[in-house]
Amino acid sequence: MNANSPVPESAPEAGFQAMTSDWLDQVLLMENSVYEHPWTRGNFQDSLQSGYQAQLITGGSGKQAELLGYFIAMQGVDEVHLLNIAVAPQHQGNGWSRLMLDALCLWARAQDAQWLWLEVRVSNTKAKAIYLHYGFTQVGLRRSYYPEASGGAAGREDAVLMSFPL
Repeated sequence: MNANSPVPESAPEAGFQAMTSDWLDQVLLMENSVYEHPWTRGNFQDSLQSGYQAQLITGGSGKQAELLGYFIAMQGVDEVHLLNIAVAPQHQGNGWSRLMLDALCLWARAQDAQWLWLEVRVSNTKAKAIYLHYGFTQVGLRRSYYPEASGGAAGREDAVLMSFPL
């Protein structure tokens, strides 16, 4: 591994490919293993039908390919909004999220986007640390944006709004 590579040498050989409906069963398994309030099959299908940028990162090849992670982003005017990103629990901490953010930024720049935006739960300290380390800046707070992870009395959790200049 070179000094700039975030992915360890022991990691599987990986590549990107477009998310298709053929992958939705595996995507949903991962989504449900990562998030307390996961997206539904309908959320993913709507994103694919809308033509959002939906990419998988897989290890291995062919029918033996293992889903390592995925992201879905929506293009707007001069900006891209990251809607969902996940890494399989057994592959977290190996640099796959950074690699997916790199790929997303390259794609967004090719679309002439000037900014990348996202929301993240206030309680998701791990994800916030990844985004801050990547170079995102907290620019706001969306009150009561998410269903509360703990199922508390308030029922909703705030989201940190973050941006990254492209």
